[in-house]
Amino acid sequence: MTAAPDGPDAPHRVPPGVPDDLVEAVGGVTAAFEVIEHARGMLYAFHRLVGRADKELAEALDQLEAAGRADLADDLRAAVVGRNVLEGRWTFQVVEDFDDGYYREFADAERRVREATLGGRRHVYEAQLKERERTHGRRGHEARPDEG
Repeated sequence: MTAAPDGPDAPHRVPPGVPDDLVEAVGGVTAAFEVIEHARGMLYAFHRLVGRADKELAEALDQLEAAGRADLADDLRAAVVGRNVLEGRWTFQVVEDFDDGYYREFADAERRVREATLGGRRHVYEAQLKERERTHGRRGHEARPDEG
């Protein structure tokens, strides 16, 4: 195995002629999109948690019925189990609307900015930051993985 050359690999280098302030601005657009990625993950977690709660409630209501309280079980089944979380929507519909609308538009916009400014390269600002922050020549601070 040979040691990797010092510095970022080609896909993370600033293209010739691109000023630092533009690299930083594009990095900000990407950082904002990463927040949306996080929010999307939380939306999917919400989707899964609501589904799990609905299933667990249905199971608990079966137990409530078996324990002699069919009246309460039936009332909660009718009121809560299978209920829309938003007007006309279950969580899968919320996730799909988000993915097909806001998320897709934001993802496309972030990609368009990178293509128009950095030749589509990703995380160029972060690569610059890594170069400034790491201790050159120190193990654990390599610019990239060893080639081998």
